Amino acid sequence: MVVNTPGPNGEDVPEPGEDRTDPSTRLEGWRRFVEEDPAVFQLLPERQWQALSPPMRDAYDEARIAYHSELQVVRTSTVREIAHQGRLLTLLNQREHGARRGMIVSGEWTTGKTTALKQLGRLHELRVRQRFPGSDRIPVVYITAPPKGSPRKLAMEFARFLGLPVINPRHNTIDVTSAVCQVLIEARTDLVLVDEIHLLNHATTAGEDLSDHLKYFTEHLPATFVYAGINVEQSGLFTGIRGKQLAGRCLLVRTGPFPLNEEWRSLIASMEGTLCLHRHGSGTLVKMSKYLHQRTGGMIGSLSHLIRAAAISAILDETERITRATLKSVRIDHSSESSARGRTTSLPLTG
Repeated sequence: MVVNTPGPNGEDVPEPGEDRTDPSTRLEGWRRFVEEDPAVFQLLPERQWQALSPPMRDAYDEARIAYHSELQVVRTSTVREIAHQGRLLTLLNQREHGARRGMIVSGEWTTGKTTALKQLGRLHELRVRQRFPGSDRIPVVYITAPPKGSPRKLAMEFARFLGLPVINPRHNTIDVTSAVCQVLIEARTDLVLVDEIHLLNHATTAGEDLSDHLKYFTEHLPATFVYAGINVEQSGLFTGIRGKQLAGRCLLVRTGPFPLNEEWRSLIASMEGTLCLHRHGSGTLVKMSKYLHQRTGGMIGSLSHLIRAAAISAILDETERITRATLKSVRIDHSSESSARGRTTSLPLTG
């Protein structure tokens, strides 16, 4: 959140907020994520901006850089679909005594899976807080599947999220799991989000053990489980008996690159509308929709990185505008850059 301090002539000059944020895989970090309002920033009028002293100009620019470094969530059709399906599942599962239905969000990298997953959790928790104000509930748990996972590692991810006391090495996996389940039941947790689920491979013994333990959690917690991972259909998640059982209990929502259509231009317009640059002309980026699609392959994560990095560059080089040259100078993920080079062999990068 951006705050203000008095500047010359009594105007407010925003200060950059805290540089570091707690991870959302810890309860305090998750609560801060849920409670934090979207970053806002109001540009100073031209005369006041020009009148800033060098130290105040530096503070002002640092605040704008901090603002642009924060991911501005755009409610894409994918985010809306995942939020809608997730809410339906939590409502359907609230009185279910048998096998509860879940959801798996699958897609390529930088297609907004984690963003959509966390927005689902945020919206659910805000609804629960509104319904039960002042309660000590923990409506949502957000963890990531542990790499080279084991049942104990999975249980420890839950324990770390909750901030449980350090687990004694003598405590076995069942001890840790029982303690976690007891806390989550008492805290009325009803939505569990598990990211990076592609790390779970049913074709391996370790993956089978981890899957069995995750299934234990789903059967002992009255909660809806929602997973997200990279191309889970090819990761081994649905192989074997365990994979087929998971596929039979979960609906699948795919994320992917956006086509060059009206929604793509709308996404660019939304991001452009959040820019805080003194010389940037409204609609400049929308006119470069085709170029931006060629650069990013329609990947929302790559687009967000490109625009935010270009905005920061425009502040650092004092041009205060994003141009084609600015965008070309910004490097994004290797996958998008490689794909863009391949596309330019047959298609000119026009606006």
